[in-house]
Amino acid sequence: MSCGLRPQRHAWTILMSCTLLAGCSDAPSVGVLGAYFPDWLFCIVGGVLLVACVHVLLSRSGRHDWLAPPAIVYPALTVLFSIAVWVVGFNL
Repeated sequence: MSCGLRPQRHAWTILMSCTLLAGCSDAPSVGVLGAYFPDWLFCIVGGVLLVACVHVLLSRSGRHDWLAPPAIVYPALTVLFSIAVWVVGFNL
């Protein structure tokens, strides 16, 4: 009975080792004038700038009421635009 559990334990040990070692890759960073910054920092800045552009465009056109509760809509748009910047800029 114990002979059947030994290969399973060995396979489980190998699987856990591979899973834990998968996180040991290089950090996703971008070099700017010799300093390295994480990718997510650029994505958040891009998302905030895009939300600011959307706000200005909707305010000038008189359609700023479309974004009904701004406390919910603007953070959601920031997340959406940040993910879009990451997919377009760093994931392709």
